[in-house]
Amino acid sequence: MKIKIYNIGSIVTWSHENNKVQTLTDVELLIDGDKISDISHKIVNADQEINAEGALIIPGFIDSHTHPIFIGNRSNEFALRVKGKTYDEIAKSGGGILSSIKNVRNASEEQLLEESLGKINLFLSHGTTTIEAKSGYGLTLKDEVKSLRVIKKLNEISKLEIIPTFLGAHDFPPEFQNNHDKYVDLICDEMIPIISEEDLAEYCDVFCENNYFTVRQSRKILQTALDNGMKIRLHADEFKDSGAAALAAELGAISADHLMAVSNEGMKAMAEKGVMATLLPGTTLFLGKNQYANGRKMIDIGCDVVLATDFNPGSCTIQSMPIIMSLACLHCGLNIEEAFIGSNWNGARSINRSNQIGAICKGYQADLLFFDMQSINELPYWMGSDRLLNVMKKGELLDF
Repeated sequence: MKIKIYNIGSIVTWSHENNKVQTLTDVELLIDGDKISDISHKIVNADQEINAEGALIIPGFIDSHTHPIFIGNRSNEFALRVKGKTYDEIAKSGGGILSSIKNVRNASEEQLLEESLGKINLFLSHGTTTIEAKSGYGLTLKDEVKSLRVIKKLNEISKLEIIPTFLGAHDFPPEFQNNHDKYVDLICDEMIPIISEEDLAEYCDVFCENNYFTVRQSRKILQTALDNGMKIRLHADEFKDSGAAALAAELGAISADHLMAVSNEGMKAMAEKGVMATLLPGTTLFLGKNQYANGRKMIDIGCDVVLATDFNPGSCTIQSMPIIMSLACLHCGLNIEEAFIGSNWNGARSINRSNQIGAICKGYQADLLFFDMQSINELPYWMGSDRLLNVMKKGELLDF
């Protein structure tokens, strides 16, 4: 089936040829199956036509850092933070990640799938067409495998494209609170080999942070993942400069994420080794903190910056990439084009999909967003306002 899209206001996308964002006007698109087959001033010989009615068309958003596999919610913790409790205080009293662990462990695979599906579909309604999704609320071999199988099933039954990441090193489970290294051994000796053998995760992630996994422990886990054929990424230097960014550079991670407390040395190490910097300003906002990642400095030093939501039940429930773009412009020092690139093209690069998605060009997947806007300046400007008209994923217009 060949579909012609005409009466387009403009197309804005990353340009491979010019190595920058470009705006195309007076053009039409031809979609052949799930891919873009032509971009030209006049398309002929199409089986079906779609009138864009003057819409702005951009690539689908790519959210490269999410935690959507959980049961219930933690709105009670939000209420505690409003009353003045900190994230660490809540975690030490049995809340935080550990409260989600209990719910996931008690849920069947079917229950986890059913509850996660609704959250997955909400991403699409905000214009996100691809996500990276992490496990990390099971923290046993059985429950991490269960979570990753749910991610695999969601990728099969949902229109959303989902890239799986193993995050067994999200926190230390209650049964290992007094023996952290033994849990690290469990991850390395049992979890990673079995998950790799079953091909359940493309990436391995570690929460490398003070009071969580040390640099030494993180290095062991990530090196084991590399030895088992996984690619790696890190939660890095969120609350303190723990040396996680430097570790990401040392091991060749594709991305280091959060980075609110990263040092200049950590930024420089990432830039030198080509580690992408994934900023999650929604988390800073949701936790009521003032220390946003310094995206401006990272870009000036030479890092490629990615934007993502960090969607999770405890520290960020935002699923809208335009809101994240707004926060990045207002608080992280990015200009609008940098935020735009961070929400699609660089997102694709950070999940190793930049040969398929993240741009509007011939041969790429037809993952397209239609907005009632004149330019990308309006994406962060209309904060929280839904001006998304249509979502196309792999050549199919979706209904919500």
